[in-house]
Amino acid sequence: MNLLIVESPSKAKTIEKYLGSGWRVIASVGHVRDLVPENGSVDPDKDFAMRWQIMPGKEKQIKLITDEIKKADAVYLASDPDREGEAIAWHILDILKSKKVLDGKKVYRVAFHEITKKAVQEAIAHPREIDNDLVDAYLVRRALDYLIGFSISPLLWRRNLGKSAGRVQSVAVKLVVDREREIEAFKPVEYWSISAECDKNDFVFSANLSQFDSKKIEKMTIENKAQVDDILSGIGSPIINAKVISLDKKKTSRRAAAPFTTSTLQQEAARKLYFSSKRTMATAQKLYEQGMITYMRTDATNLSAEAVNDIRNYIQNAYGEKFVPKSPNVYVTKSKNAQEAHEAIRPTHFDTNEHKLSGDEAKLYDLIWKRTIACQMTNAEFDSVSADMETENKRAVFHAVGTTRTFDGFMRVYTEDKDDAEENNESKLPPLSVGDDILITRLEPEQHFTQPPARYTEASLVKKLEELGIGRPSTYATIMSTIVDRKYVQQDKQRRFHPTSGGWVIASYLSKYFKDLVDVNFTAKTEDTLDDVSNGKQNKLDALRDFWSPTENMINGAKDVKTAEIIDAINELMHEHLLYIGNNKCPKCGGDLGIKLSKFGPFIGCVNYPKCNYTKKLDITDAEADVKSDDTKTEKQKSNSIELGDGISFRIGRFGPYVTDGTKNVAAKKYTSETITLDIAKELLKNESKKSEPVEIGKNPETDKMIYYYPTGRYGAYISSNKVNVSVKSQPDLETAIELINNKKPSTKFKKTVKK
Repeated sequence: MNLLIVESPSKAKTIEKYLGSGWRVIASVGHVRDLVPENGSVDPDKDFAMRWQIMPGKEKQIKLITDEIKKADAVYLASDPDREGEAIAWHILDILKSKKVLDGKKVYRVAFHEITKKAVQEAIAHPREIDNDLVDAYLVRRALDYLIGFSISPLLWRRNLGKSAGRVQSVAVKLVVDREREIEAFKPVEYWSISAECDKNDFVFSANLSQFDSKKIEKMTIENKAQVDDILSGIGSPIINAKVISLDKKKTSRRAAAPFTTSTLQQEAARKLYFSSKRTMATAQKLYEQGMITYMRTDATNLSAEAVNDIRNYIQNAYGEKFVPKSPNVYVTKSKNAQEAHEAIRPTHFDTNEHKLSGDEAKLYDLIWKRTIACQMTNAEFDSVSADMETENKRAVFHAVGTTRTFDGFMRVYTEDKDDAEENNESKLPPLSVGDDILITRLEPEQHFTQPPARYTEASLVKKLEELGIGRPSTYATIMSTIVDRKYVQQDKQRRFHPTSGGWVIASYLSKYFKDLVDVNFTAKTEDTLDDVSNGKQNKLDALRDFWSPTENMINGAKDVKTAEIIDAINELMHEHLLYIGNNKCPKCGGDLGIKLSKFGPFIGCVNYPKCNYTKKLDITDAEADVKSDDTKTEKQKSNSIELGDGISFRIGRFGPYVTDGTKNVAAKKYTSETITLDIAKELLKNESKKSEPVEIGKNPETDKMIYYYPTGRYGAYISSNKVNVSVKSQPDLETAIELINNKKPSTKFKKTVKK
């Protein structure tokens, strides 16, 4: 028998159907091992030695794997074809070697980018070794994230500055805060435009003033109403005769957008479907595991020759030959370190778009299908006409543009949405020739003001991170959810990010004391280094030293800074923000107001404290006003709680960290906000439930009542029967339990005294 190990159970079911008899397919259920969640698990002084442990709850899965290996002749490690997938294969192999269950068995690494019978069989036919360069890149990334988490997070907790900091999440928060600074500093500038309603033989169209008294009129040329009045006076009466003085006709075309990469899928799903990045990736994962699409973590835009051929055949059959370009469309990957061996995200089959999907899966699959088909279709074609019309008095020229789509091309199937920009609507002009008479029936001046830069949406923030070379396809969804879960940003009704008070404070602190950590160039360079390690261009230890040395210096420099000094620095950095929101003078005593820190979060307080006790919430962003507060939680609970999902949260209580599902609390002392996950929390709660379940020992013959053993109680383990409880160290046999229950002396603690 051959054993094939994949990551997810649903993927295992799909693949087992393809392989048939002689094969057993089981799942690791994601990562099986991680760093021990304790300080010192990565030791920079010992070449960054790392201490691993099997993740809580995964012991059962490891046992299943080892049991199946004993029956197998060969083992195929088939985790996902990326850095994390390679790491999972490496961890599993390392565990199995330590358990000495591989003697005499062949072990292969196989990787496929789509779950189809052909792709799986092809991968098995061409196995390879584990890619140690990819594993090293994972080890570097994991070590850095651990070192930052365990070094900087305690500094934040101690000063009530925030819940966590990270290589990429901190840069994302800073980008949101910096954009807010730009918006607050923005000074709108007034300008005007003048349009004309034109008529030619009862065909009404619009034109814009482009020239007046031989001076070109650009966007900001007309600055105020006085200038508008001068121009209108110079043009003349409301009914104006004009002539066409120039005409330009040309044909234009537009090419389809490239097939989806991970980031463009997240961006487009956010625009068209209003999906968060996390929701998009969870849905894409399900589609991949069902064999519906290719692997969803990729930064490549190329398609296999076989896929292109299938797409072109589909287009010809569905839309006709004129929609199939003479040669396939080829797209150049913009990402500097894209792995061209991977494909873009595409459907695995093109015979039909009719599938038994529903909900999010149906919506996202339809988006992927249409984008993929469109990318191999002919260009959309347009006729464009522009005309200049001069008024009778020769003082003004108006410019009109008309665009007509003459051939749909790819637009028959799909058009890409844009952030913060509207598609140019098609507009038509009447048949025109130089010398034609035009009647201007109305002039419409319009006042405008320049607009501040738009706040980031998930789509535009992902796009910005990608442009800066920060983060990678597999990380964007996690980054977006992390900065929201940590309450550093919030989204308004238009799904745009606003920094919260906590986001302002942590961005200011990190900008002052960890400048490199939130510097986009430094972070992008780190991503490049990880790619160099994965490509074998740089040594693992050199990469770790290059990053950790300056980071450690920053950490050491920040350790001994007094809290008062930190508050002063944050106040200086946030001075303009405080002025912007009007919180600069105390309404009670007239003193200066500034940022104060507490375990409930940052707030505004008077510098004359304790003489003046005025305090105020730091600010309420537009986003915060849109978000309904949970009145059932106290402020203390909110500030010390991290929502993990499924109604489960991680909290810091009086006796340390714990997880809760609302009905029971379980200690989680080994974990921090950085290391806890939903899966770990569920396992802790599940194990606690098992512990508290009573075990039937047997009936007591004297009372005919069942004796139960309780593993946990207020004072430890105990047995109970017929309202009689006896403490025990471990579960006794029936005979011992009967003796303990029947010989239990009644308590005298509350026994009434009988008066004689």
